[in-house]
Amino acid sequence: MDKVLGDKRAIGLFVLPTLILFAVIIIAPIFLSGYYSLLDWNGIGKGAFIGLKNYNDLLFHSTDGFGKSVGNSIILLLLSVFVQLPIALIIALVLARGMRGEGFYRTVYFIPVIMSTVVIGQLWLKIYNPDYGLFNSFLHGIGLDSLASDWLGESSKALYSAFVPILWQYTGYHMLLLYASAKSVSEEIYEAARIDGATGTQTAIKITIPMIKPMIQVCLTFAVIGSLKIFDLVYVLTRGGPLHATEVPSTLMYKSIFDQYQYGYGSSISIFIIAECLIFTLILQKMFKSE
Repeated sequence: MDKVLGDKRAIGLFVLPTLILFAVIIIAPIFLSGYYSLLDWNGIGKGAFIGLKNYNDLLFHSTDGFGKSVGNSIILLLLSVFVQLPIALIIALVLARGMRGEGFYRTVYFIPVIMSTVVIGQLWLKIYNPDYGLFNSFLHGIGLDSLASDWLGESSKALYSAFVPILWQYTGYHMLLLYASAKSVSEEIYEAARIDGATGTQTAIKITIPMIKPMIQVCLTFAVIGSLKIFDLVYVLTRGGPLHATEVPSTLMYKSIFDQYQYGYGSSISIFIIAECLIFTLILQKMFKSE
């Protein structure tokens, strides 16, 4: 076995199928999107080459709410990093230190992750319904009628209301990654800390968090990229409305391509999303590398 693993030809042979699959599914579509973004094309027939005009229209002359969509994705990014991840980290640290029903709680928090996003979107549409939704019914039941609202229908509340299902679905995902990393820390280190008089909070801050920093970087990267390219849940909940209040680049791309048949313009949005994700990923890597 060691001889096979040391043979570069054998390694290349094993890696080749995955590399081909990755190239066909990921690399080729990116290059095709880059090519389409240089065309004025409605998806039928032959497109006209227009160079960087789509990018110029997108960045400097957009009238379809592109700037608003980018701002919304940044807001979701900040909420994911400063709300979702801290909650996931706290839950992971509590469960990792051992508690009664640890396995049960771990499973319960992870259940939303394995559910279909469309199902989750439909579920929260019912919860947010202004007439019979669970949320407004609860507010009416405790005498807070003035707080009841059309949560997904008002521009000032729609984006933050859409974030709650995102928080509910993906907190368990990050929690499980951080939990697994925290459980891998040697118990001897905790024993030494307890002997020195460290409290549970001090142990978590001074020992656990620094030792699981690589996994925190992974979760941070997933949260940032996921926020920048989110589509399905937002589209099911609001389709980008009302008045572009929850519009994100991916929903705008979908509308441009499949509703307005602007394949070139929509492809330029897809390239923008890819570039945006790449830039933020490099920034995060630079930050953690400098630390």
